[in-house]
Amino acid sequence: MAKVFFTKDISPEGLVRAYEALGVTLKDKIAVKISTGEPGGHNFLQPALIEKLVKQLDGTIVECNTAYEGRRNTNEAHWQTFRDHGFTAIAPCDLLDEEGEMALPVKGGFHLTENYVGNHLDNYGSWLILSHFKGHVMGGFGGALKNLSIGIASGRGKGHIHTSGKPFNGLEDIMSGDHDSFLESMADADRAVIDHVGAENIVYVNVANRLSVDCDCDAHPHDPEMADIGIFASLDPVALDQACVDAVYNSPDPGKKALIKRMESRNGIHTIEAAVKLGIGTREYEIVSLD
Repeated sequence: MAKVFFTKDISPEGLVRAYEALGVTLKDKIAVKISTGEPGGHNFLQPALIEKLVKQLDGTIVECNTAYEGRRNTNEAHWQTFRDHGFTAIAPCDLLDEEGEMALPVKGGFHLTENYVGNHLDNYGSWLILSHFKGHVMGGFGGALKNLSIGIASGRGKGHIHTSGKPFNGLEDIMSGDHDSFLESMADADRAVIDHVGAENIVYVNVANRLSVDCDCDAHPHDPEMADIGIFASLDPVALDQACVDAVYNSPDPGKKALIKRMESRNGIHTIEAAVKLGIGTREYEIVSLD
């Protein structure tokens, strides 16, 4: 059974406390993987919230380009987003696929045999997967498993995951692929990254605030209909995402219906199910309160 640490305190201090509860000292150069957020949106994790922890770790904020047209699909546009959203002001930043990509083998996956990631991946010895937990138009929800897979994939790699390894020619292919296969392919990509980096070199923190039904990749997301929940941290990304999903269901807030509808309508739980089958983690967890 995995431990999931939790605090209701969504603040810089609460974020540091959640990380420190993991009892792990990340080594070598540390990557902090976030979503920079599509310009126009405003739900992404704010620099003021994450700055204290990133600086404590002497971390580098990292991201990859998107597979769809917008303001994060080219190096130039994405660097402008880094600046406009305030991330370059708080820490060093790195666009992992700015200079190309590399292929990671997927061992025993559902659909993928390779996962394409930015070739700066190997510049880092350890990783904090710092995720904004919220809904998602395709995945049902986005948390640690999505940030580790789609989030670390290069622009082309994102399309490769969305189409479950089939040829990718743009947004239409993303929207028309077999849905459960896409969810399983995210788990495939998770497996590849963990095998390459080493499970002992990755920790996970989910911030369940601004709980929109839409992802931070949406330039015009719906406003949240339910209240913030808190910060969750674990060494197990499966347990972490499961705990966040359960926290939505168990919330007394009637506004949770919209997010639950989004998760269920996209069969979001299937990514967790697939990750369990690939041995990435467990759905069994113990909540350890930090409050």
